[in-house]
Amino acid sequence: MKWRRFNGEQIQLPIKEEVRQAIIRETAKGFHLKVCIGTDSQVKGIDTEFATVIVFLREGHGGFMFIHNEKTHDVYSIKERMLIEVAKSIEIAYELCDMFTDYDVDMEVHADINTNPQFKSNLALREAMGYILGMGFAFKAKPDAFASSCCADKVVN
Repeated sequence: MKWRRFNGEQIQLPIKEEVRQAIIRETAKGFHLKVCIGTDSQVKGIDTEFATVIVFLREGHGGFMFIHNEKTHDVYSIKERMLIEVAKSIEIAYELCDMFTDYDVDMEVHADINTNPQFKSNLALREAMGYILGMGFAFKAKPDAFASSCCADKVVN
């Protein structure tokens, strides 16, 4: 999996090590960190592009993020695509969660799913919430899911 910073700079280390170094660096500067992980997707012609982000929030001092993009020619229903987004977020959250526990960093998984039943993405809300909470992670959906609905959205649009 290739990851990059928002400025486009490629991350050379394995993502787990890059995250570990970021936590050590930022906490040494006195910042209290919170990490939010989210994925968004966009259908562009025959391609579906996914962007997964790891957003680091420095309490009261902004933040930064690491980004992974992926394209596929697969065709999905809206519900299937929403659940694939959640699965991609959970995959990286699961890979990193022990480290967040070790360094006492709060972590949330954000789903780009609307809580309003009038929106199509709402079809996947119950399953997504169950999936995320069942894995033991804190869950946020729209309008509180900024990692997926703002940060990852900016990357795919």
